[in-house]
Amino acid sequence: MTVLSLPAPAKLNLFLHVRGRRADGYHALQTLFQLVDLCDRVDLEVTQDGRITRDPPPSDPLLASLADAQDLTVRAAQLLQAHSGSALGARIHVHKRIPAGGGLGGGSSDAATVLLGLSRLWGLGYTRQDLAALGLALGADVPVFVLGRSAWGEGRGEQLTPVALESCWYLILHPQVAVSTAEIFQAPELTRNSPAITMRDFLAGESRNDCEPVVRGRYRQVAAALDWLASYAPARLTGTGSCLFAAFGSEAAARQVAAQAPVEFSVWVAKGLAQSPV
Repeated sequence: MTVLSLPAPAKLNLFLHVRGRRADGYHALQTLFQLVDLCDRVDLEVTQDGRITRDPPPSDPLLASLADAQDLTVRAAQLLQAHSGSALGARIHVHKRIPAGGGLGGGSSDAATVLLGLSRLWGLGYTRQDLAALGLALGADVPVFVLGRSAWGEGRGEQLTPVALESCWYLILHPQVAVSTAEIFQAPELTRNSPAITMRDFLAGESRNDCEPVVRGRYRQVAAALDWLASYAPARLTGTGSCLFAAFGSEAAARQVAAQAPVEFSVWVAKGLAQSPV
């Protein structure tokens, strides 16, 4: 096998609590990751020259501005190559559907899919646990995509406990603006002392996204999108945004609201997944 084409699913943070700053400078978090069937697709082709390339360059202007050395899929392949000592290379082609800078984890998911796919193509035999540990160096969201199940997350988000969530449909809305994660986590007004909660607390409605008030105050497009969606169903930011979502009991109900979205918003209707399609 020298060619492989694999999906890379998006995620939603059903809640996100910031519990404080850690000694290493990162924030201590609690979150619940829900995988959804909104997916990028990653094409991988083995090469014999040892080179790692992304071809063609990303069409998204935000991603296209990154040099190969900064591209998360290229970095994932290079990390795996260096760790394994493989002499093989790869050409990577990512078909993007997940918007960049939206809090849906598209870049992390693409990187996780590269790790999983190249481990197989290069015949490395790494376990998912091996690849999750390796992927943490690329970003705190990479392990949940490698392990491939919706999960309760703690620490930086990498301490994962798989959970079984009720089947649900989501309307995901992108207000056509990218939010800087670094900006939000550095904001002085960000709540950093949320108490720990349990799954029972979450199910009882005792949760929120601590980043949402900060993003709402700094990005008027996000505030407008939240207000619009909240007029139909409880709406929440995912990650640091800019995407937001609302849950519905059926695909038809979600599509009925999606059909009424203002033209300045991009919308998707996606099903929650218990297991990654990878």
